[in-house]
Amino acid sequence: MLETSADSPVPVRVISEAIGDYLSRLGAVWIEGELSEVTVRPGAQMVFMRLRDTSADMSISIMAHKSVVEAVQPLPQNARVVMHSKVSWYAKNGSLSFSVKEIRQVGVGELLARLEELKNQLAKEGLFDADRKIELPFLPRAVGVICGRNSDAEKDVVENAKRRFPGVRFEIREVAVQGAAAVVEVSAALRELEAHPEVDVIIITRGGGSFEDLLPFSDESLIRLAASCATPIVSAIGHEKDSPLLDLVADWRASTPTDAGKRVVPDMNEELVKIKQLTERASRKIHNMIDFEISRIDQLLDRPVMREPSTMVENRREQLRILLTRSWRSTDHAIALGREEINSLMAAVRALSPQATLDRGYAVVHDQAGAIVRSATDLATGDHLKLLLASGSAPVIVE
Repeated sequence: MLETSADSPVPVRVISEAIGDYLSRLGAVWIEGELSEVTVRPGAQMVFMRLRDTSADMSISIMAHKSVVEAVQPLPQNARVVMHSKVSWYAKNGSLSFSVKEIRQVGVGELLARLEELKNQLAKEGLFDADRKIELPFLPRAVGVICGRNSDAEKDVVENAKRRFPGVRFEIREVAVQGAAAVVEVSAALRELEAHPEVDVIIITRGGGSFEDLLPFSDESLIRLAASCATPIVSAIGHEKDSPLLDLVADWRASTPTDAGKRVVPDMNEELVKIKQLTERASRKIHNMIDFEISRIDQLLDRPVMREPSTMVENRREQLRILLTRSWRSTDHAIALGREEINSLMAAVRALSPQATLDRGYAVVHDQAGAIVRSATDLATGDHLKLLLASGSAPVIVE
């Protein structure tokens, strides 16, 4: 480690050489990426290229001997390759490059195997589950569209959506939809539309293409980003037979860009027909209700009591008369029963009353204290007594 300070700095040369020493420890490495530039100078034995990352806006300079490149010819444009290379640092001008010893093109079979493995992994994590899907809005305030620059897919989406609903608004982001820059640009556009306050649905679309052309739409970083979005996403990549992983994570998979344009907005003419039908149905319902109530009123008016209102009064009067007669009869009967019961009670009271005994000639003797005298032995000569007779009383003196 270099020891430096403000008082004892080191020259640029020393720093550059230190960087070279550090990088030389890295040794040879295998790197995977996408060839974005291949420069072959006439008469030169070295081929200069740039290798781009497939998921990030990043690239590195590489150089290889012409024989190394010719060994894997032909290389298609934007070919995905694996390179065995060693980092080289040029201390004099401070530039970094990789010297390639071997190049291998990644075959379709290997890519398919990788995609299948990624698909299974994401499925286990639940990113494709139906309960994660968000329902598309009936009428979005604005439709976000991510598409290629001046592409037919964009025209198909916009034209078919406007045919169905002329007032639909679009937020269109034109980006690279194939090649090394596709994942980065599509991801940036998706984040921007996701943050847009009026975009209620996002369409990611492009036309058909080869398997390699559609690979960006199976990139893991893009798939995870789409899965994290709260705005519903419509995937319209390629045609019916094409099936990138974006189709599985999207909330709706459209078979074509045309299908996507039709799916995100309602058909205005159909909706107007529905509104007209509902209006007519509501009108019929209201008129039927009014007719029914008028019929009920006519039936009520046709009743005898409505034709002759006095009939109801007479009926009630006759009922009252009957009730009054019945109540008087019940009252008289109750009084008679009560009178008979009172007479019976009076007779019983008279039979048990001491007065009845006195009426037969008996008397009740009271001493001076008012107590009843029951025995002659309780009396003495000269006692003053009181005799209670049937009618009145009389004082007496015992001799």
